[in-house]
Amino acid sequence: MLLWRKSSVGGRFSVARVSLTDESPQLQIAQVGSEHISERSGVGSQSGVSSTEWSGLRVLATELECNLEPLSLEERLVCMRREVRGKAIFTTSFGAEDQVILHLLAQHQLEIDIVTLDTGRLFAETYTLWAESEQRYGIRIRAIYPQHAAVEALVAAYGINGFYNSLEARKSCCYTRKIEPLNRALAGAAAWITGIRSDQSDTRREIGLVDIDWDHGVLKFNPLFDWSRGAVLNFAREKNVPINSLHAKGFASIGCAPCTRAIKDGDPERAGRWWWEQEGNKECGLHEHQRIFTTSDQAK
Repeated sequence: MLLWRKSSVGGRFSVARVSLTDESPQLQIAQVGSEHISERSGVGSQSGVSSTEWSGLRVLATELECNLEPLSLEERLVCMRREVRGKAIFTTSFGAEDQVILHLLAQHQLEIDIVTLDTGRLFAETYTLWAESEQRYGIRIRAIYPQHAAVEALVAAYGINGFYNSLEARKSCCYTRKIEPLNRALAGAAAWITGIRSDQSDTRREIGLVDIDWDHGVLKFNPLFDWSRGAVLNFAREKNVPINSLHAKGFASIGCAPCTRAIKDGDPERAGRWWWEQEGNKECGLHEHQRIFTTSDQAK
């Protein structure tokens, strides 16, 4: 099977072929990418990647997905951590999906950094769950905060709640409070684990178990991509996983307090996010990138 790692030489990508059954695999490394990694920001640039390099990374993601997809959630996480070399980051916003993943990461004590993006505008209930989770699992969740100078400039330009007034202002707020901090969180990482599901919205239907995030030069693992919301809540109930008290009050998707409200029965799951905007691409920018399809993807 193909594994991915970032070489220490020249910021290049490497692919290693290794058998899942080998206890001490001998890695055969083949360079497949020349994507430059910025020394300042740690994020990649898609420009200059040849078709051969694109093909190599697509094959890598597809082969890894084929190996992990038949497994249970627990097995997916354990196998992914065993097979992918380099630093792995799990970003949590303390939704029900993230809490389920956090429960298993803590249970198996997997070597995965647990990070949250504290925008400074979260619900009080989210901070309460954050503290409860740390105490329950005996862990510390690393917080990444926005750059204070950028927040000051944002508020000076648009006002404290300027995101209600225009899409430009809202996107600027999301960039300052989420996207730029994520860039720092993923700097130097080989893998990014998320709690997103493909049935959460139309814009997420094309996600897979293993995608490639070209902006950050990482493999992106979505281990709950094929789970339903009901399955997530059932797991949390059966395993006594702590979840945000706002879920019981009609908040299906929970983000920043000013930009999230409860939904009515029958509403789309993310209808409570940025509700004042017209229906469409209701994303902050963290998960907007299109999936790169391969021949095997299209044959499914």
